[in-house]
Amino acid sequence: MPADQPTILATSGGYRPSQRLQFEFDALVHHAVDLSGTRRSRPRITHLGTASGDQRSAGEAMTDAARVAGYDLVNLHLFPMPNLEDVEGHLLDQDVVWVNGGSVANLLAVWRVHGLDEVFRRVWRAGVVLAGVSAGSICWYAGGTTDSFGPALQEVTNGLGLLPYGNGVHYDSEQRRRPLVHRLVADGALPTTHCTDDGVGLVYHGTSLVEAVSEREGKAAYIVRQVDGEAVEERLEPRRL
Repeated sequence: MPADQPTILATSGGYRPSQRLQFEFDALVHHAVDLSGTRRSRPRITHLGTASGDQRSAGEAMTDAARVAGYDLVNLHLFPMPNLEDVEGHLLDQDVVWVNGGSVANLLAVWRVHGLDEVFRRVWRAGVVLAGVSAGSICWYAGGTTDSFGPALQEVTNGLGLLPYGNGVHYDSEQRRRPLVHRLVADGALPTTHCTDDGVGLVYHGTSLVEAVSEREGKAAYIVRQVDGEAVEERLEPRRL
């Protein structure tokens, strides 16, 4: 069952430690499922690990976490070729698409080769919740900050653009992120930019930011705007999930 409007949950989180597994799903992943409005007894999630080269071990960890959560999860691999015959048809039948972290620059390049940039636009409009963490957050925006090109953070400005903003992830845990976001917004290299501390997510209906949510205490989201040639930051207090 699709959400009643195009919905994105862009995050810097989603996982928590587990005694038995590599990790378990935390509140942000569960919130993505809630946003879908699904009535299935076992919600359907597709995971894309493109940003880390479709590592099979990562896919297995996601499958284990989904099993514990009571979800049916499919790993959509693009290496060495798509593992599903009808990728768009499959995605349209899902409740949530969850995109994992890694290199957002590589992710965008591979997706475009396979036409997924346009597929995701149609899937989003159909009401399948698009969600993800880190690179899986930045990809939905106009751009953001990334270590895709090396240890020194750089801008990426060719995101899918479903959301017409920049995106700053890991805003509190990686000290170089905030000053680079401020410089890029001040210079006009990024538009108004929405940022998340670790454990925080941003909910969008269409292109409108409707809520910040968090799976951790003391965390926040931020909006960075250009005002008179300078970057001005506004803190948003998220709702605790």
